[in-house]
Amino acid sequence: MDRKYSLRQVLVFMATAAIFTVFVCVAAFYAIRLFIPKYEINFDPKTVNISNINKFNQVRNILKDDYYQKVDENTLMEGAVGGLANSLNDPYTVYFNREQMQSFMEKSEGSYVGIGISVNSDTDGILTVIEPFADSPARNAGIIQGDKIIKVDGRDVTAIRDENMVISMIKGKEDTKVGITVFRPSADKSIDFSIVRKKIKISNIKSEIISGNLGYIKLILFDASIAADFTRELDKMLPKGVKGLIIDLRDNPGGSYEQVVAIADRLLPEGLIVYTEDRNKIRQEKMSDKTELNIPVVLLINGNSASASEILAGSVKDRKKGTLVGTKTFGKGLVQELRVLEDGSGIKVTISRYFTPSGVSIQGIGIKPDIETGVGKEYENLPVSQIPRNKDIQLITGIEVLKSKINRP
Repeated sequence: MDRKYSLRQVLVFMATAAIFTVFVCVAAFYAIRLFIPKYEINFDPKTVNISNINKFNQVRNILKDDYYQKVDENTLMEGAVGGLANSLNDPYTVYFNREQMQSFMEKSEGSYVGIGISVNSDTDGILTVIEPFADSPARNAGIIQGDKIIKVDGRDVTAIRDENMVISMIKGKEDTKVGITVFRPSADKSIDFSIVRKKIKISNIKSEIISGNLGYIKLILFDASIAADFTRELDKMLPKGVKGLIIDLRDNPGGSYEQVVAIADRLLPEGLIVYTEDRNKIRQEKMSDKTELNIPVVLLINGNSASASEILAGSVKDRKKGTLVGTKTFGKGLVQELRVLEDGSGIKVTISRYFTPSGVSIQGIGIKPDIETGVGKEYENLPVSQIPRNKDIQLITGIEVLKSKINRP
Protein backbone atom coordinates (compact mmCIF):
# COMPACT_ATOMS: atom_id res chain seq x y z
CA MET A 1 0.00 0.00 0.00
CA ASP A 2 1.43 3.40 -1.02
CA ARG A 3 2.25 5.84 1.82
CA LYS A 4 1.41 9.44 1.13
CA TYR A 5 3.28 12.33 2.86
CA SER A 6 1.90 15.74 3.46
CA LEU A 7 3.81 18.82 2.40
CA ARG A 8 4.43 19.65 6.03
CA GLN A 9 6.04 16.28 6.67
CA VAL A 10 8.29 16.70 3.63
CA LEU A 11 9.45 20.13 4.77
CA VAL A 12 10.16 18.91 8.31
CA PHE A 13 12.17 16.02 6.92
CA MET A 14 14.18 18.29 4.67
CA ALA A 15 14.87 20.75 7.47
CA THR A 16 15.99 17.96 9.77
CA ALA A 17 18.30 16.59 7.12
CA ALA A 18 19.78 20.03 6.52
CA ILE A 19 20.41 20.59 10.22
CA PHE A 20 22.00 17.16 10.51
CA THR A 21 24.25 17.86 7.53
CA VAL A 22 25.39 21.19 8.99
CA PHE A 23 26.07 19.53 12.33
CA VAL A 24 28.13 16.81 10.69
CA CYS A 25 30.15 19.38 8.69
CA VAL A 26 30.82 21.54 11.73
CA ALA A 27 31.78 18.50 13.80
CA ALA A 28 34.09 17.31 11.04
CA PHE A 29 35.69 20.78 10.78
CA TYR A 30 36.56 20.88 14.46
CA ALA A 31 37.65 17.25 14.44
CA ILE A 32 40.10 18.03 11.63
CA ARG A 33 41.39 21.08 13.52
CA LEU A 34 42.30 18.85 16.42
CA PHE A 35 44.90 17.21 14.19
CA ILE A 36 46.34 20.49 12.84
CA PRO A 37 49.34 21.68 14.95
CA LYS A 38 48.62 24.87 16.84
CA TYR A 39 51.35 26.92 18.50
CA GLU A 40 50.71 29.10 21.49
CA ILE A 41 52.75 31.48 23.61
CA ASN A 42 51.28 31.68 27.06
CA PHE A 43 51.44 34.72 29.35
CA ASP A 44 50.23 35.22 32.87
CA PRO A 45 47.38 37.78 32.75
CA LYS A 46 48.46 38.93 36.22
CA THR A 47 51.83 40.15 34.90
CA VAL A 48 51.25 40.93 31.19
CA ASN A 49 48.73 43.48 29.93
CA ILE A 50 46.39 42.32 27.17
CA SER A 51 47.18 45.57 25.36
CA ASN A 52 50.78 44.38 24.87
CA ILE A 53 49.57 41.06 23.44
CA ASN A 54 47.29 42.88 21.02
CA LYS A 55 50.08 45.25 20.07
CA PHE A 56 52.43 42.36 19.33
CA ASN A 57 49.87 40.75 17.03
CA GLN A 58 49.09 44.05 15.32
CA VAL A 59 52.74 44.80 14.57
CA ARG A 60 53.33 41.25 13.35
CA ASN A 61 50.36 41.47 11.00
CA ILE A 62 51.41 44.87 9.67
CA LEU A 63 54.88 43.54 8.87
CA LYS A 64 53.46 40.37 7.31
CA ASP A 65 50.92 42.18 5.16
CA ASP A 66 52.46 45.56 4.34
CA TYR A 67 56.25 45.31 4.41
CA TYR A 68 57.57 45.91 0.91
CA GLN A 69 59.21 42.48 0.75
CA LYS A 70 57.97 39.07 1.76
CA VAL A 71 58.51 38.48 5.45
CA ASP A 72 59.67 35.20 6.99
CA GLU A 73 57.75 34.85 10.26
CA ASN A 74 60.55 32.72 11.71
CA THR A 75 62.87 35.68 11.21
CA LEU A 76 60.39 37.87 13.05
CA MET A 77 60.26 35.41 15.93
CA GLU A 78 64.08 35.22 16.08
CA GLY A 79 64.19 38.99 16.36
CA ALA A 80 61.51 38.98 19.04
CA VAL A 81 63.46 36.46 21.11
CA GLY A 82 66.58 38.61 20.84
CA GLY A 83 64.51 41.62 21.82
CA LEU A 84 63.54 39.95 25.09
CA ALA A 85 67.18 39.96 26.17
CA ASN A 86 67.93 43.42 24.79
CA SER A 87 64.96 44.95 26.60
CA LEU A 88 66.75 44.53 29.95
CA ASN A 89 69.40 47.11 28.90
CA ASP A 90 72.06 44.86 30.39
CA PRO A 91 75.10 44.72 28.06
CA TYR A 92 76.02 41.32 29.50
CA THR A 93 72.65 39.60 28.94
CA VAL A 94 72.39 38.62 25.30
CA TYR A 95 70.74 36.12 22.97
CA PHE A 96 72.86 34.20 20.42
CA ASN A 97 71.44 32.59 17.30
CA ARG A 98 72.98 29.27 16.27
CA GLU A 99 75.83 30.81 14.28
CA GLN A 100 76.67 33.31 17.02
CA MET A 101 76.49 30.57 19.63
CA GLN A 102 78.96 28.47 17.69
CA SER A 103 81.37 31.39 17.58
CA PHE A 104 80.87 32.10 21.28
CA MET A 105 81.68 28.51 22.19
CA GLU A 106 85.04 28.64 20.47
CA LYS A 107 87.77 28.30 23.02
CA SER A 108 89.86 31.40 23.34
CA GLU A 109 93.06 29.41 23.56
CA GLY A 110 94.66 27.97 20.44
CA SER A 111 93.95 29.81 17.21
CA TYR A 112 91.13 31.46 15.34
CA VAL A 113 90.65 33.46 12.18
CA GLY A 114 90.14 37.18 12.76
CA ILE A 115 91.99 40.48 12.96
CA GLY A 116 93.90 39.98 16.25
CA ILE A 117 92.57 42.25 18.99
CA SER A 118 91.62 41.93 22.63
CA VAL A 119 88.46 43.85 23.47
CA ASN A 120 86.03 44.79 26.21
CA SER A 121 82.63 46.50 26.30
CA ASP A 122 82.65 50.00 27.74
CA THR A 123 79.96 51.28 30.10
CA ASP A 124 77.70 51.97 27.09
CA GLY A 125 78.14 48.43 25.77
CA ILE A 126 80.33 49.53 22.82
CA LEU A 127 83.17 47.18 21.91
CA THR A 128 86.47 48.89 22.75
CA VAL A 129 89.94 47.78 21.70
CA ILE A 130 92.16 46.95 24.67
CA GLU A 131 95.10 45.85 22.56
CA PRO A 132 95.88 44.92 18.96
CA PHE A 133 98.17 41.87 19.05
CA ALA A 134 101.75 42.14 17.86
CA ASP A 135 102.09 41.75 14.09
CA SER A 136 98.33 41.25 13.76
CA PRO A 137 96.19 42.44 10.82
CA ALA A 138 94.56 44.98 13.16
CA ARG A 139 97.83 46.51 14.32
CA ASN A 140 99.28 46.53 10.83
CA ALA A 141 96.16 48.32 9.59
CA GLY A 142 96.50 51.03 12.25
CA ILE A 143 93.93 50.12 14.92
CA ILE A 144 95.06 51.27 18.38
CA GLN A 145 94.05 50.87 22.01
CA GLY A 146 90.91 52.82 22.88
CA ASP A 147 89.36 52.62 19.40
CA LYS A 148 85.62 51.97 19.70
CA ILE A 149 84.18 49.61 17.07
CA ILE A 150 80.99 51.19 15.73
CA LYS A 151 80.49 49.36 12.40
CA VAL A 152 81.35 45.96 10.94
CA ASP A 153 80.99 45.66 7.17
CA GLY A 154 78.91 48.83 7.21
CA ARG A 155 76.46 47.58 9.85
CA ASP A 156 76.06 49.70 12.97
CA VAL A 157 76.98 47.52 15.97
CA THR A 158 76.70 50.10 18.75
CA ALA A 159 73.28 48.74 19.77
CA ILE A 160 74.53 45.14 20.07
CA ARG A 161 74.85 44.61 23.79
CA ASP A 162 77.54 41.97 24.01
CA GLU A 163 81.09 41.87 22.69
CA ASN A 164 80.88 38.27 21.54
CA MET A 165 78.15 39.01 19.02
CA VAL A 166 80.30 41.70 17.40
CA ILE A 167 83.35 39.44 17.55
CA SER A 168 81.42 36.76 15.65
CA MET A 169 80.82 39.31 12.89
CA ILE A 170 84.49 40.27 12.76
CA LYS A 171 85.69 36.67 12.51
CA GLY A 172 85.37 34.81 9.23
CA LYS A 173 87.22 32.80 6.62
CA GLU A 174 90.96 33.25 6.29
CA ASP A 175 92.13 35.79 3.67
CA THR A 176 88.70 37.43 3.38
CA LYS A 177 88.22 41.14 4.05
CA VAL A 178 86.18 42.73 6.81
CA GLY A 179 85.28 46.40 7.03
CA ILE A 180 85.81 47.93 10.46
CA THR A 181 84.74 51.46 11.39
CA VAL A 182 86.04 52.79 14.70
CA PHE A 183 85.52 55.97 16.63
CA ARG A 184 88.86 57.21 17.96
CA PRO A 185 88.26 59.41 21.04
CA SER A 186 91.79 60.80 21.01
CA ALA A 187 91.21 62.20 17.50
CA ASP A 188 87.45 62.79 17.93
CA LYS A 189 86.65 61.19 14.58
CA SER A 190 85.56 57.98 12.89
CA ILE A 191 88.04 55.96 10.81
CA ASP A 192 87.32 53.20 8.28
CA PHE A 193 89.57 50.16 7.87
CA SER A 194 89.51 47.28 5.41
CA ILE A 195 91.35 44.39 7.04
CA VAL A 196 92.21 40.94 5.72
CA ARG A 197 91.40 38.19 8.23
CA LYS A 198 94.26 35.88 9.20
CA LYS A 199 94.77 32.93 11.50
CA ILE A 200 95.58 34.32 14.93
CA LYS A 201 97.62 32.22 17.33
CA ILE A 202 97.37 33.39 20.90
CA SER A 203 98.59 32.46 24.35
CA ASN A 204 96.85 33.96 27.36
CA ILE A 205 99.77 33.63 29.76
CA LYS A 206 103.37 34.89 29.76
CA SER A 207 105.95 34.26 32.45
CA GLU A 208 109.58 35.02 33.21
CA ILE A 209 111.97 35.67 36.08
CA ILE A 210 112.90 39.35 36.41
CA SER A 211 115.27 41.36 38.61
CA GLY A 212 117.17 38.21 39.50
CA ASN A 213 114.74 36.52 41.85
CA LEU A 214 111.21 37.77 41.15
CA GLY A 215 108.60 35.77 39.28
CA TYR A 216 106.45 37.62 36.74
CA ILE A 217 103.25 36.13 35.30
CA LYS A 218 101.02 38.10 32.95
CA LEU A 219 97.46 36.81 32.63
CA ILE A 220 95.94 38.12 29.40
CA LEU A 221 92.55 36.40 29.70
CA PHE A 222 90.98 33.87 32.06
CA ASP A 223 90.32 31.20 29.44
CA ALA A 224 89.21 27.60 30.01
CA SER A 225 92.70 26.31 30.87
CA ILE A 226 94.36 29.32 32.50
CA ALA A 227 94.42 27.88 36.05
CA ALA A 228 96.40 24.84 34.92
CA ASP A 229 98.70 27.10 32.88
CA PHE A 230 99.24 29.37 35.88
CA THR A 231 100.07 26.46 38.18
CA ARG A 232 102.48 25.02 35.61
CA GLU A 233 104.36 28.30 35.16
CA LEU A 234 104.46 29.00 38.90
CA ASP A 235 105.74 25.50 39.66
CA LYS A 236 108.56 26.03 37.16
CA MET A 237 109.65 29.21 38.94
CA LEU A 238 109.52 28.16 42.58
CA PRO A 239 112.37 25.61 42.38
CA LYS A 240 114.54 28.35 40.84
CA GLY A 241 114.40 30.31 44.08
CA VAL A 242 112.02 33.16 43.29
CA LYS A 243 111.41 35.29 46.38
CA GLY A 244 108.33 37.18 45.24
CA LEU A 245 105.67 37.10 42.52
CA ILE A 246 104.15 39.80 40.31
CA ILE A 247 100.84 38.93 38.66
CA ASP A 248 100.06 41.36 35.86
CA LEU A 249 96.29 41.78 35.35
CA ARG A 250 96.49 45.01 33.39
CA ASP A 251 94.32 45.04 30.25
CA ASN A 252 92.79 41.68 31.27
CA PRO A 253 89.02 41.86 30.55
CA GLY A 254 88.14 38.75 32.59
CA GLY A 255 86.82 35.33 31.60
CA SER A 256 86.02 32.14 33.46
CA TYR A 257 84.69 32.44 37.01
CA GLU A 258 85.78 28.92 37.94
CA GLN A 259 89.29 29.45 36.57
CA VAL A 260 89.96 32.63 38.53
CA VAL A 261 88.68 30.97 41.70
CA ALA A 262 91.18 28.13 41.16
CA ILE A 263 94.05 30.62 40.78
CA ALA A 264 92.98 32.51 43.91
CA ASP A 265 92.85 29.20 45.77
CA ARG A 266 96.51 28.62 44.85
CA LEU A 267 97.51 31.98 46.33
CA LEU A 268 95.33 32.45 49.41
CA PRO A 269 95.27 30.79 52.83
CA GLU A 270 92.16 28.91 53.92
CA GLY A 271 89.04 31.05 53.83
CA LEU A 272 86.61 32.97 51.62
CA ILE A 273 87.62 33.90 48.06
CA VAL A 274 84.40 35.40 46.72
CA TYR A 275 80.66 34.97 47.05
CA THR A 276 77.65 35.64 44.84
CA GLU A 277 74.08 36.64 45.57
CA ASP A 278 71.12 36.25 43.21
CA ARG A 279 67.92 38.31 43.27
CA ASN A 280 66.56 36.15 46.08
CA LYS A 281 69.64 36.90 48.19
CA ILE A 282 70.73 33.27 47.97
CA ARG A 283 74.45 33.27 48.71
CA GLN A 284 77.00 30.92 47.18
CA GLU A 285 80.56 30.98 48.46
CA LYS A 286 83.90 29.93 46.97
CA MET A 287 86.51 28.92 49.52
CA SER A 288 90.26 28.37 49.41
CA ASP A 289 91.94 25.42 51.09
CA LYS A 290 94.96 25.43 53.42
CA THR A 291 97.49 25.43 50.56
CA GLU A 292 99.02 28.90 50.32
CA LEU A 293 101.75 30.59 48.31
CA ASN A 294 104.26 31.65 50.95
CA ILE A 295 106.07 34.45 49.11
CA PRO A 296 105.13 38.15 48.78
CA VAL A 297 102.71 38.94 45.96
CA VAL A 298 102.01 42.11 43.94
CA LEU A 299 99.10 42.47 41.50
CA LEU A 300 99.31 45.08 38.73
CA ILE A 301 95.87 46.48 37.77
CA ASN A 302 94.41 49.24 35.59
CA GLY A 303 91.11 50.49 34.19
CA ASN A 304 90.93 47.59 31.73
CA SER A 305 91.21 44.96 34.48
CA ALA A 306 87.65 43.67 34.66
CA SER A 307 85.38 40.91 35.93
CA ALA A 308 87.49 37.84 36.77
CA SER A 309 90.55 40.10 37.15
CA GLU A 310 88.65 42.03 39.80
CA ILE A 311 87.68 38.84 41.62
CA LEU A 312 91.36 37.98 41.97
CA ALA A 313 92.36 41.53 42.90
CA GLY A 314 89.52 41.87 45.40
CA SER A 315 90.26 38.57 47.14
CA VAL A 316 94.00 39.31 47.39
CA LYS A 317 93.35 42.80 48.75
CA ASP A 318 90.66 41.85 51.27
CA ARG A 319 92.58 38.83 52.53
CA LYS A 320 95.73 40.97 52.82
CA LYS A 321 97.66 38.46 50.76
CA GLY A 322 99.37 40.98 48.50
CA THR A 323 99.69 44.56 47.32
CA LEU A 324 97.72 46.09 44.45
CA VAL A 325 99.66 48.55 42.28
CA GLY A 326 98.33 50.65 39.41
CA THR A 327 94.99 52.38 38.83
CA LYS A 328 91.35 51.61 39.68
CA THR A 329 89.83 48.60 37.93
CA PHE A 330 86.92 48.62 35.47
CA GLY A 331 84.05 47.79 37.85
CA LYS A 332 82.21 44.74 36.48
CA GLY A 333 80.77 42.79 39.38
CA LEU A 334 78.10 40.73 37.63
CA VAL A 335 78.05 36.99 37.03
CA GLN A 336 76.71 35.48 33.79
CA GLU A 337 75.58 31.97 32.99
CA LEU A 338 75.32 30.49 29.51
CA ARG A 339 72.16 28.50 28.71
CA VAL A 340 72.08 26.39 25.55
CA LEU A 341 68.67 26.18 23.85
CA GLU A 342 67.17 23.21 22.01
CA ASP A 343 67.96 24.42 18.49
CA GLY A 344 71.62 25.20 19.22
CA SER A 345 71.06 28.87 19.98
CA GLY A 346 71.66 30.20 23.47
CA ILE A 347 71.37 33.01 25.95
CA LYS A 348 73.98 34.45 28.28
CA VAL A 349 72.15 35.89 31.24
CA THR A 350 73.28 37.84 34.28
CA ILE A 351 72.22 35.74 37.24
CA SER A 352 73.90 37.34 40.24
CA ARG A 353 76.36 39.85 41.64
CA TYR A 354 79.67 38.87 43.16
CA PHE A 355 81.15 40.28 46.34
CA THR A 356 84.70 40.45 47.63
CA PRO A 357 85.43 38.68 50.94
CA SER A 358 84.71 41.89 52.88
CA GLY A 359 81.24 42.08 51.32
CA VAL A 360 81.90 44.78 48.70
CA SER A 361 80.11 44.72 45.34
CA ILE A 362 82.37 46.50 42.86
CA GLN A 363 79.75 46.78 40.07
CA GLY A 364 80.18 50.25 38.56
CA ILE A 365 82.76 51.14 41.22
CA GLY A 366 85.95 49.15 40.67
CA ILE A 367 88.76 48.27 43.04
CA LYS A 368 91.26 50.87 44.15
CA PRO A 369 94.93 49.88 44.28
CA ASP A 370 96.92 50.01 47.50
CA ILE A 371 99.55 52.06 45.67
CA GLU A 372 98.11 54.25 42.93
CA THR A 373 100.37 55.07 40.02
CA GLY A 374 99.74 55.65 36.34
CA VAL A 375 101.93 54.91 33.33
CA GLY A 376 102.74 58.52 32.47
CA LYS A 377 101.25 60.71 29.73
CA GLU A 378 103.58 59.32 27.10
CA TYR A 379 102.02 55.84 27.37
CA GLU A 380 98.50 56.44 28.70
CA ASN A 381 96.87 55.64 25.33
CA LEU A 382 98.96 52.54 24.64
CA PRO A 383 98.43 48.91 25.66
CA VAL A 384 100.65 47.90 28.55
CA SER A 385 102.45 45.44 26.28
CA GLN A 386 103.79 48.34 24.22
CA ILE A 387 105.39 50.15 27.15
CA PRO A 388 109.17 49.59 27.29
CA ARG A 389 110.14 47.58 30.37
CA ASN A 390 112.49 50.29 31.65
CA LYS A 391 109.72 52.92 31.32
CA ASP A 392 106.91 50.86 32.88
CA ILE A 393 106.32 52.86 36.07
CA GLN A 394 103.72 50.47 37.44
CA LEU A 395 105.93 47.43 36.97
CA ILE A 396 108.95 49.25 38.43
CA THR A 397 106.84 50.21 41.47
CA GLY A 398 105.72 46.61 41.88
CA ILE A 399 109.33 45.41 41.81
CA GLU A 400 110.28 47.97 44.47
CA VAL A 401 107.38 46.85 46.69
CA LEU A 402 108.46 43.20 46.47
CA LYS A 403 112.11 43.94 47.14
CA SER A 404 111.20 45.99 50.20
CA LYS A 405 109.22 43.03 51.57
CA ILE A 406 111.94 40.52 50.74
CA ASN A 407 114.67 42.62 52.33
CA ARG A 408 112.63 43.42 55.44
CA PRO A 409 114.44 42.07 58.53
